Amino acid sequence: MPMTNRRTLLTAASLMALAIPALAQGFPERPVRIVVPFGPGGGTDNLVRILEPHLRASLGQPVVIENRAGAGGTIGADLVARGPADGYSVVVVDSSFAINPSLFPQLPYDSARDFTPVSLLATGPVILLAHPGAPMRTLQELVTQAKAQPGRFSYASGGNGASTHLAGELLKLVAGIDLVHVPYRGTGPATTDVVAGHVPLMFNGISAARPHVDSGRLRALAVTGTQRAAALPDVPTFAEAGLPDVTASTYWGTLAPAGVPAPIVARLSEAFRFAVTHPDVQERLRSLGFNPIGGPAEAYAENLRTETTKWAEVVRRAGVKLD
Repeated sequence: MPMTNRRTLLTAASLMALAIPALAQGFPERPVRIVVPFGPGGGTDNLVRILEPHLRASLGQPVVIENRAGAGGTIGADLVARGPADGYSVVVVDSSFAINPSLFPQLPYDSARDFTPVSLLATGPVILLAHPGAPMRTLQELVTQAKAQPGRFSYASGGNGASTHLAGELLKLVAGIDLVHVPYRGTGPATTDVVAGHVPLMFNGISAARPHVDSGRLRALAVTGTQRAAALPDVPTFAEAGLPDVTASTYWGTLAPAGVPAPIVARLSEAFRFAVTHPDVQERLRSLGFNPIGGPAEAYAENLRTETTKWAEVVRRAGVKLD
């Protein structure tokens, strides 16, 4: 290569290296969009709306929340993956993002290649709920009745690939029972139908379920996790109810498109950390059944690797097929 061209390339590379930190210093200069790949009223939507005022304060710009539900969260995630790698659009996902690669044969994106992890936000247990008119009052009664009448009972979830779907498949696998999965476009519509008595059972996050449990419109049978949830201390864990291998906690995190400059990722990560660790936010999240984390991008990247491997094994062992 001629010396002049080489010097030109080196100069261009040097200017780019200087430009990226400068770009991050001015970021953001306009509103930041957070895509929620599920409908309103579910755990992910609740979490983002609690964080929004503090994200706005940290970023110094408006934060626009956009619900794009469908296909187990893949529609909203794909929207962000295809967007500009400038940090102005991110998606907040739950554990379905780690489940979907094993469940959907043809995703519109590559989960590992097309996203940049930003922040690990929170974790939370999944709760098994029953309509008050359902014939079981405990988890053991459900198992006994389901074994006696395979396929009689159905359970609702927030959609194919949602952690609330795979929690049901894990229960079926561990307990040796047959339940019929009824997927919805988000936990909000699923909850509505279970409260109305159209479906007798469902798995849900505590944040979306607690008001209905407190009011008596839903009965809580068991909760995942190693200890009882502080938000619903009277509800036994699956381990206490005799099924310790039903472990299906949900993790929430933020993703940006692949290629977002590292300084901008760090700026976004810090904003989410600021929001999640704010004392008022922590208190409210815990009251709704979330365990706030606020971990950095590296922690979320490791979490995604671990959860993807875990759920791939559950899908394989349970022989999960899309409804």
